[in-house]
Amino acid sequence: MKFVRVGTYILTGFAVLSFGGVEAWGQAILEIGAAVLFVFWAVVVTRRQQLEVRWNWLYLPLLALGAVALMQYAFGLSVYSYLTKIEALKWGAYLLLFFLGLESFRTKDHLKQLAWFVLSLGFAVSLFAIVQHFTFNGKLYWFVSVPDGAAPFGPFVNTNHFAGFVELVAPLGLALLSFPSRRREREHVILLLLFTIVPVGAVVLSASRGGIIGLMLEFALLVFLSRTHQFGRKQLLGAAGIAVLAGGFTFWLGVSAAVQRFEQLSRAGIARELRVSMYEDTWRIFADHPWVGTGLGTLVTVYPQYASFYDGRTVDHAHNDYLELLADTGLMGGLCGLSFIALLFWQGLKRLEDAEWGSARAIRAGSLAACVGILIHSLVDFNLHIPSNALLFLLFAGAATAKISEPSPLRHKLSTPATANLPPQFVTDFQA
Repeated sequence: MKFVRVGTYILTGFAVLSFGGVEAWGQAILEIGAAVLFVFWAVVVTRRQQLEVRWNWLYLPLLALGAVALMQYAFGLSVYSYLTKIEALKWGAYLLLFFLGLESFRTKDHLKQLAWFVLSLGFAVSLFAIVQHFTFNGKLYWFVSVPDGAAPFGPFVNTNHFAGFVELVAPLGLALLSFPSRRREREHVILLLLFTIVPVGAVVLSASRGGIIGLMLEFALLVFLSRTHQFGRKQLLGAAGIAVLAGGFTFWLGVSAAVQRFEQLSRAGIARELRVSMYEDTWRIFADHPWVGTGLGTLVTVYPQYASFYDGRTVDHAHNDYLELLADTGLMGGLCGLSFIALLFWQGLKRLEDAEWGSARAIRAGSLAACVGILIHSLVDFNLHIPSNALLFLLFAGAATAKISEPSPLRHKLSTPATANLPPQFVTDFQA
């Protein structure tokens, strides 16, 4: 399934570079690409007659949430059926790519390839973001205009969404550096340091408070997980070295903007009042539609009726993914989300305990830490409504919870070709 894996890489990279995939044309390409990859996969497994779908417990809450959205659309329970259909199609594409990821990234080598692709993408995007920051002319890519009031960083219109992207990619590098490994070549260590430190420095430069706090919590979680897997003096020194290098790099880039942002936490202001009022208003939407919500993706339509604080801007998201899920899908969708998180931790920790080789433990721990970081950040933002970040979140959820397959039968078949078809007496002579 190399074609499917390469296609997943292309769609993921495209989603990140196309402003996070938030534009209508970006979402359309992502949905079409997911459908094309699924059809290709179906044709291949049909021709080979090798249909062996891998079960994952995360399918249950994802399919249940899809059923809630379909029920809202089919039975007129959504206040705006068109928006519910658009949002359902987008999440359908995510689900297809989640499924294809589980089917095509089956072995430890596949997971290593995915990890290095994500790390390379994170480094390239972060390096571009740093260069664009110091040469910024008010436009993305130096020629794409941004909306009024936007705070762009890298290819993202919002610094918090860039930070969410880094929260998803950086833990892999931290885990591969921190977890004990029997074989780790020097050049790999240098690359891992480079691919980890540059994104971390870019987040600090972006001055995203949620991103900085999320990275710190991810690092703490990885240290905790490493301690349960023979975290020794060498790993402790390595973690301290990473922290020193990352700190030096960020101070070299400049941390004044980040410090000023954290100082604002102790001051009252319009931004804080607006955010608090958005949470309260979104909760009132849920209180008025407690069972099935107003319809997936309909907050932008419903919110003006409940707005208690108006500043002239359109509110399309609640800046809290959990409250927005409750407002859109009610208790039914909320239970789906809660079940997903519970199953993610249960299966992720179980697979982490079962992992035998160093890289597997590191990739599973990094994937789980990435999911935890973005889930925490979702308390104050809407990264799971950014296509690129939502797609990466589901891919890492799959990497953290999927069972790694043993080497393919073909490899075992090729391991003993000389004696496979010989009579027993010749086998003895051959081995001698």
